Amino acid sequence: MLFNSALYGAFLLGTFTVFWLLRARRLARALFLVVASYSFYFYGTWDAATEEHVPFGPLGWSVLCLGVIFVGSTLDYWIGHALARTESPRRRKALLLVSITYYLGVLAIFKYCNFAVDSVRSLLVALGVCPEAVRTFHLGVVLPFGISFFTFETMSYTIDVYRRQIEPARRYLDYLLFVAFFPHLVAGPIVRPRQMLPQLAATPSVDSDTQARGLWLIATGLCKKIAIGDTLSVNIVGRAFGNPERFSSVELVVAIYAYAIQIYCDFSGYTDVAIGSALLFGYRLPENFNAPYLARNLQEFWHRWHISLSSWLRDYLYVPLGGSRKGPLRTYVNLMITMLLGGLWHGASWNFVIWGGLHGAGLAVTRMWQRARPSGQENALARVLTTFLTIQFVCLAWVFFRAPSFAHATLMLGRIARATTGIANVSPRVALVLAAGMLLHGAPIGWSDRLRERFVRTPAIAQGVLLAIAAYALHLAAGAKAEPFVYGQF
Repeated sequence: MLFNSALYGAFLLGTFTVFWLLRARRLARALFLVVASYSFYFYGTWDAATEEHVPFGPLGWSVLCLGVIFVGSTLDYWIGHALARTESPRRRKALLLVSITYYLGVLAIFKYCNFAVDSVRSLLVALGVCPEAVRTFHLGVVLPFGISFFTFETMSYTIDVYRRQIEPARRYLDYLLFVAFFPHLVAGPIVRPRQMLPQLAATPSVDSDTQARGLWLIATGLCKKIAIGDTLSVNIVGRAFGNPERFSSVELVVAIYAYAIQIYCDFSGYTDVAIGSALLFGYRLPENFNAPYLARNLQEFWHRWHISLSSWLRDYLYVPLGGSRKGPLRTYVNLMITMLLGGLWHGASWNFVIWGGLHGAGLAVTRMWQRARPSGQENALARVLTTFLTIQFVCLAWVFFRAPSFAHATLMLGRIARATTGIANVSPRVALVLAAGMLLHGAPIGWSDRLRERFVRTPAIAQGVLLAIAAYALHLAAGAKAEPFVYGQF
């Protein structure tokens, strides 16, 4: 049930209506949202399973995927309360290990098993010693939607309770909803329990201004996704990354920049719709983007890009590894480990590992430079230069993130190195949309804030007219089939 589909619009409207009709019935509202969120997820897994050969058939597969979330949520709810009651360090560690093992096991089976076997198979074939059992093994599973997101959210809950940084959820329904709340279930943002559980424990309330802001975010998020992201994806990015040999060097460079804008508009657009949808129910999700391509170095880029993931990796992986507390060399090693695992989190592919490795090495070099350079303010020219170099590095790494294989990535870079010219595949529409995406990204935040607040102050009838016009324009801009969100695959 893609956010950019009419079906989601109908689902959101129906859920919103029933939710607010259940006045002063907090338990009923919580139960209804859990059922609605599970239905949302069930439909999505069913729809995906009908297009793939999966064990147990579409119905059985959908029930299995729901079971993974339900069993994990139930397990963590009781483990959280056991951790709060238990003082024995050994028992507390055992309880935490049970929770983490469950979710790492889920990821290992559904996401990384075939990748690990394929990697071992390739190595053994190269050595000429591959046994038949390894040669033919393949686990017939489809990656459940959002598995990387909800596993991180649930692990953060048990870790935070173990650290005694938060109290366990008081109500079972609140915890089920924390994990499964449909706006953030499939592709984030990754919500921390300390952010969401207090909201779920309180009686939801919302005013007309908040709901108008939610509608504004949904509309602008869909505009970014459909009018910019999908247009670039269909008209140049997919074609260039799929068949780089058919494009000139200049066209491939344009395609790389187009992908940088596409993935930003696609993922930040998804986040806007998620945050806006949650606001309609009175819940606030964390921001996930802050003009990342304006970052002056790679460290700042990760403070601006996919903020909920980068902060999660920092707090639950980088800092426990030792962070920057154990000397420069250990800092660089910790950065590399964190980003390699961050790359692997995105997908079971060596391309993602390479992408993570590039960012890990880049962050290590950034930290070396910060340690070595004299303190003081950078001048304007230096800021422009460092911003330019940062975006070039990020775009280089995007090649490995987007390319379907390592061979495609190296072919693309090799074609660029030939320095061939020609822009026949860069249509005026692509150039115009790419320029619009760059301007949208670089526009001062104050501009969008003022537009949003002007929309909020507009009479409700006028808001409805504006939203109807936007919906019709997006209908004209959209393709025959709704394009999936990039981060839905993770």
